[in-house]
Amino acid sequence: MNPVQKSAFAPSFIIVGAGSAGCVLASRLTASQKHCVLVIEAGGSDLNFWVQVPIGYGRAFYHQGLNWMYVTKPDAALNDRKMYWPRGKVIGGSSSINAMVYIRGSAEDFDEWEAMGNPGWSWREVLPYFKRSECNDRGEDEFRGGRGPLHVSTMERDLHPLCQNFLRAAGECGFPKNSDFNGMSQEGVGLYQNTVKNGIRMSAARAYLHPVRRRRNLRVETHSHVTKILFEGRRAVGVEYVKGGKRIQVQAGREVILCAGAVNSPQILQLSGIGSSQLLKSHNIAVICERKGVGENLQDHLGVDYLYRSLAPTLNCQLHPMRGKLWQGIRYLLSRRGPLSLGVNQGGGFVRTRRYLKKPNMQLYFSPVSYTKAPPGKRPLMNPDPFPGFLLGIQPTRPASRGRIELASSDPFESPAIYPNYLSVDGDVQEMLEGAKLIRRIAAAPSLSSIIDEEILPGTDVQSDQELIEDIRERSTTVFHPVGTCRMGQNISSDVVNCQLKVHGVAALRVVDASIFPTLTSGNTNAPTIMVAEKASDLIIQEHVKSWTTPFVALRQSEIQ
Repeated sequence: MNPVQKSAFAPSFIIVGAGSAGCVLASRLTASQKHCVLVIEAGGSDLNFWVQVPIGYGRAFYHQGLNWMYVTKPDAALNDRKMYWPRGKVIGGSSSINAMVYIRGSAEDFDEWEAMGNPGWSWREVLPYFKRSECNDRGEDEFRGGRGPLHVSTMERDLHPLCQNFLRAAGECGFPKNSDFNGMSQEGVGLYQNTVKNGIRMSAARAYLHPVRRRRNLRVETHSHVTKILFEGRRAVGVEYVKGGKRIQVQAGREVILCAGAVNSPQILQLSGIGSSQLLKSHNIAVICERKGVGENLQDHLGVDYLYRSLAPTLNCQLHPMRGKLWQGIRYLLSRRGPLSLGVNQGGGFVRTRRYLKKPNMQLYFSPVSYTKAPPGKRPLMNPDPFPGFLLGIQPTRPASRGRIELASSDPFESPAIYPNYLSVDGDVQEMLEGAKLIRRIAAAPSLSSIIDEEILPGTDVQSDQELIEDIRERSTTVFHPVGTCRMGQNISSDVVNCQLKVHGVAALRVVDASIFPTLTSGNTNAPTIMVAEKASDLIIQEHVKSWTTPFVALRQSEIQ
């Protein structure tokens, strides 16, 4: 093993991961100029064509230089299939490779967080942080922000005309129209807004990190793989990372902040001696602090798509022919307009499959494109089917199944073992079945049935509940929203961080990313992850503002539980 080098740089805060949360913290914590921040990122620059061009995420999903490219363990409920989990390994993290749909979640999601023992995390209390982060192109109002760094765009001018067929069909099924899923109510169908500005992806890096990279009190180390957190007793005092084959240790004057995401944050904690003592001892890792909840409570959205051959033109007609690709490429380069300037999840919504439910239980997706011959999990957005086609997709918003993430070995460069445990709760199977039936109900409405030539997948021969469930087990896939593996809560036997996002039982260590979500939010997870980091920046600043001149904060007994 290479000898350890001690870094002469001594930041106040070390942020592990320059993803959605890490970029926010880097910006907010360096704004005062009163302390130094080091951001350590395993990936490299986001100045990549497939990152910046919105439709390029189909390529970034499988780009080894941008992506951790995780694969789960076989899942029994999905016919022992392994699931491909792309996670951003690049400046901006998963906000640099995601589908850019901006959804906060329902108000009830966050009120539930507070009810689970997390004061300060109700909808009323987190809404200001959503607004602070956002610059919505429709302007500021009671619910939306207009002056934040994260630009959120209305994409209507470039959306495919078939989106209107979808909206009319949903209306014919009795679902109301909603012009803003992030406004007063989430319920209804409408058109998604994207984190895009002037035809270029608005990642957390573009919004938060790049504008402040020249600050003298900010340093960003890329291609640097964190191997463990360093402790003195039960106080986090720094991290060790590997860069260019060299092992480097750097000290943190105040805190270490894990922003490595729902997969990597629990892995780093376990590698550092925080987790289940049984698991750690099995890998010969010294136990710093027993925390059985690390890696547990894994939640993810599972979805299924139904594909249709269309009688009307779709994006396939524009993007499949080589001349179409060339024309759309030229159009994009000249004007930043057209299908390359947005994602393919264009329409959708949040609906109830049963009228008596108090809130929507299903998220809808409409994409005016199809790719029936793509390998499982791949999204060749620039190479769709040679015939007109589109897809309708669903995801139950609040699955009850829980999985886990744990070390596969003590080697920090080996991917952790991911056990999603999808559909392990009978209610989740029922929800997926109701979603599949809902897709067919919308497809049968006049405004869509009039343009459908045939149902390609799963096909009209799949009819009975048992056949539909078997198709779900065979074709459903992750919607790329893993959360919960360092859950926030008061129960130190099962939760990992408290409502201040401090790791229970140790000092000077926080986790700030989607892993702290107590429950999965209703919808896409990037916006609430950014909100968590915005709120965390205030929590951190408020704690340390009275003692900027001292390198360490005195350890309070309340920090050791």
